[in-house]
Amino acid sequence: MSVNRFVLNGMSFHGHGAINEIPGIVASKGFKKAFIASDPDLIKFGVTKQVTDLLDRNGIAYELYSDIKPNPTIENVQHGVDAYRASGADFMITIGGGSSMDTGKGIGIIVNNPEYYDVRSLEGVAPTRNRTVFTIAVPTTGGTGAESTINYVITDVEKKRKFVCVDPNDIPDVAVVDPDMMASMPKGLTASTGMDALTHAIEGYTTKAAWALADCLDLEAIKLIAKNLRKAVENDPDGREGMALAQYVTAMAYSNVGLGIAHSMAHTLGAVYDTPHGVACAMMLPIVMEFNQEYTGEKFKAIAEAFGVDTTGMDQAAYRKAAIDAVRQLSVDVGIPTKLEKLQEADLPFLCESAAADACAPGNPRAASLADFEAMFRKLM
Repeated sequence: MSVNRFVLNGMSFHGHGAINEIPGIVASKGFKKAFIASDPDLIKFGVTKQVTDLLDRNGIAYELYSDIKPNPTIENVQHGVDAYRASGADFMITIGGGSSMDTGKGIGIIVNNPEYYDVRSLEGVAPTRNRTVFTIAVPTTGGTGAESTINYVITDVEKKRKFVCVDPNDIPDVAVVDPDMMASMPKGLTASTGMDALTHAIEGYTTKAAWALADCLDLEAIKLIAKNLRKAVENDPDGREGMALAQYVTAMAYSNVGLGIAHSMAHTLGAVYDTPHGVACAMMLPIVMEFNQEYTGEKFKAIAEAFGVDTTGMDQAAYRKAAIDAVRQLSVDVGIPTKLEKLQEADLPFLCESAAADACAPGNPRAASLADFEAMFRKLM
């Protein structure tokens, strides 16, 4: 029997109003000043203020850091490390989606492991010695699940590539998953982050490292997303709450079993064209499912059934097609494009090489050649 490791948050809070637990957490730890990593739009539209108002009412000092981009860069992390050191903070709160969370993870790791200040040396599985600074993670999107993972992704602008960092030392100490923090998300962002969560769930469910515990979580997440994403896009409170739970549940799984080439290809599309990560994942997911289907056993049957498909009497080919069709239809229903107009013929060799070299690629159930990557990318043209 193989040994499977599972890394989780030390504590998490879920449900409407969960952010109200934050002052008590801070008091119990004796912390004095928070370093808050949150992106400029969340600050501009008052989302971050929901947390800072709590801190103000409870006399907790903080400093805001907002030099964060949708695809966070090496420079964003380095500037954040400098700002943290200068702030006098003794813990961190990350507020936002994957961009804020990933930036915060890089900052927290380097503050306590300064030998990695170049950031690039954190790529892959870096042998960091020390835990990140104490971090409370507050997601504002129902998709990335970064508050409960050991992964983060940074963009190397100079080399036009994204790289994945995998480190058990970076997982936030506390996750506060409050659907009220997600209520201001516009439809497009709700749709794209929700499809990112679905990509996590399906890739985690079918990755080479998948096993029983992760499978339970991923399959439940697929059911929750199939039931709730369309409602969440319409800002239905129950849909928001369902997606808040779904993205956390699947992140618990994929953080420990890895992903596949839908993410590899999405990473390189984001690095080259600045395509929003969730949109890139959503476009690639049904294409990659078609590529992988012969290597997934009966798992596509369970996926189809999670979407409410009656698979009675279906043969393997039929239920696999039904699963792919259900995913593609959900993506269309929530407004995700099926083509990427920016994609250029001249960029294909670089895109394929980057996707093949991505840290998520080895987990795919089927090995992909450069020619395979090119054929899949072409389906977006």
